[in-house]
Amino acid sequence: MLTRTLSGILYSIVVIICLFWGAIPTALLFSAMAWLCCSEFFRMSRMMGRMPNELIGLAAAVAFALSPLFPPLTLTAIFSVLVLATGVWYVWTARASVSDAAVTVFAPIYTGYLLSAVTSIRLMHGSATYFGVSAEAVLCFGVIASIWMNDAVAYLVGSRWGSHRMAPKISPHKTWEGFAGGIVGSIGVWLLMYAIHLPGVSLPIALLGGVGVGTIGVIGDLFESRLKRSAGVKDSGNFIPGHGGMLDRTDSILFGVMTAYFILRLGGLA
Repeated sequence: MLTRTLSGILYSIVVIICLFWGAIPTALLFSAMAWLCCSEFFRMSRMMGRMPNELIGLAAAVAFALSPLFPPLTLTAIFSVLVLATGVWYVWTARASVSDAAVTVFAPIYTGYLLSAVTSIRLMHGSATYFGVSAEAVLCFGVIASIWMNDAVAYLVGSRWGSHRMAPKISPHKTWEGFAGGIVGSIGVWLLMYAIHLPGVSLPIALLGGVGVGTIGVIGDLFESRLKRSAGVKDSGNFIPGHGGMLDRTDSILFGVMTAYFILRLGGLA
């Protein structure tokens, strides 16, 4: 537990420093995280009998995570090159199956593309500052903090009062009581963002954000749990002591931040 706590604190500190440092440090950090997550996904895929092209997939994962720093056309170019490169590899590699090609394309989208939403939120235009800190940094931190709060409160409530299993065949310890508690925690963070008048966070957006990000974040967690069960592993890797792999630590964020990005766009931010 001590190892888990210390590594979790260190992870959180690094994320917070990069978020408040600027968009470029944020993009660089999350591109590294995308590489690790994609690598762990490929590792589990190999355990399930797939043989993806890791060079193409990992390069695309990093490129996706960095894409918000460049013109919008960059994202289309990355998608196109990813599919075309995978197609060429599939045609010229006799051992490759269509499943291998599908995994090669899906893995960087699941990891790098979804994580690119963090930098996209960090680059959203706001006018306010808080103690000299840009509103974008506070907004981005708030989104991630709502996912962390969801996980923490869900664990506390579920371990104390949980009795109704959510998905016993995928994640036996998740309960509906914990899920409800996590949603309340997520809404609380979004309401705090509304209370300090962050740009784009109206009361309806705060409520939608709390429920939407909290719910979809749990689905992201369950998605990765099913991957691990299919691969027959407890953790996606061992990069973070006490937590497992980077994908284990990021599964909720992957789905949650992309959901938050679209909700914030709905609130008028661009």
